[in-house]
Amino acid sequence: MRAYAAGDCNSNMGVHMPDASPTFRTEAPPAVSTRCIKNPAWDLVWILNPLWLVPLVLLLAQGHEDARSSPVDGLFFILAVPLWFGHRVSSAWLAYATPGYRPLLAQQRLRFVVAPLLIAVACFAVMLARENVLPMPLEERVLWLVVLDFLLVSHHYAAQHFGLLSLYRGRAGRAASPSARRLDRWFALIVGGGFVVVAQALTGSIAFQERWVDPWLGEFASDLLARTLHDGGIALVVILTGLVLGVELRSGRPSLPRIGYVLSLTAMVLVAFIARDPFLFIVLWSVQHWSAAMGLTSLAASGSDQPATTRGQRLLAPINRHGWAVLLVLAIVSVLLLPLLEVEAVSDDYVYADRIFGQAAWWLRSSPFVPVLLALGFATGFIHYLLDRAAFRFSSPDVRQAARGLLVAPTPRAPSA
Repeated sequence: MRAYAAGDCNSNMGVHMPDASPTFRTEAPPAVSTRCIKNPAWDLVWILNPLWLVPLVLLLAQGHEDARSSPVDGLFFILAVPLWFGHRVSSAWLAYATPGYRPLLAQQRLRFVVAPLLIAVACFAVMLARENVLPMPLEERVLWLVVLDFLLVSHHYAAQHFGLLSLYRGRAGRAASPSARRLDRWFALIVGGGFVVVAQALTGSIAFQERWVDPWLGEFASDLLARTLHDGGIALVVILTGLVLGVELRSGRPSLPRIGYVLSLTAMVLVAFIARDPFLFIVLWSVQHWSAAMGLTSLAASGSDQPATTRGQRLLAPINRHGWAVLLVLAIVSVLLLPLLEVEAVSDDYVYADRIFGQAAWWLRSSPFVPVLLALGFATGFIHYLLDRAAFRFSSPDVRQAARGLLVAPTPRAPSA
């Protein structure tokens, strides 16, 4: 199932924020930072959930040859319905429905206005053009858009991992460390990007893999090569994780949340290599990505100090003041979009809309509107990748101001008298 979707953070998220780490004597042991993005409970629910979700999913899958027939499927249904498409529109909510991002619409019109419109027009043109205009069957157009989407989303996920590692590095007072930033970037791209693609190819879980991946491998594909990639991939993931954790522990201020995130990412990737059923990895990879996107959006929206200036902003102000209200609205939107966007996102084997909307969802998947729904799905996915990058491009001072709720560490409550 394609998770689509950093609420994501992008590769520019490791902005140079002020270094708040104290100076230590050389003989003193390194201090340990426990600074979370919000607080330990919130981070465990929205960001670090693989720490408990991986063992839970493996436990629920025990004794079942097909994970789809195990309790894992029910768990995924409960989590996917409110998170899946809510996360896809999360960056659009920030861009168009919060006062903090309003100045960016005028200052960066190309990113926030022009480019999304062009993407939407291009997707609908490709999917709806007659064959005498675009001499390619509809199935072939879908194939190549899926290939493009897979390449984009693979980087998209890796970029979110880099962004979250950067946020935790900033909380630990090491945001300005160029070596740590480079290490985060390469770990996210290699482990959270490259090895995930390898693992998916080995399990045959890439969409239309037999049409574009397998022919590309050609005569080089063999059982020996597959075993080498499998065993070598596991070994390299473990080695790289050990190196990153070693660097973190030797730093002047090791961060427990960063260590937790590295272990979370590694655990999910190892499941991709080791689990017999790729559905288990899909569940873990998707839920973590979706929940992180939704959680970050709720903090960025509710942390703005910009006053509402338009009528629409004033109407939405009661929602944007509270992170839980933003999450609730995005979850409701996710449910409503499920029968529309699921047409593009999954095959009939994975649909969940039927469980809620019944025959109406089935009719949509077989109706004359399928090309329109496919275009809508691709357009919202591609626009989501773009807006995530624009909304979390913390190399921009304007974006840092708009999303200050993510960059300003929460202030601990004073003890009660």
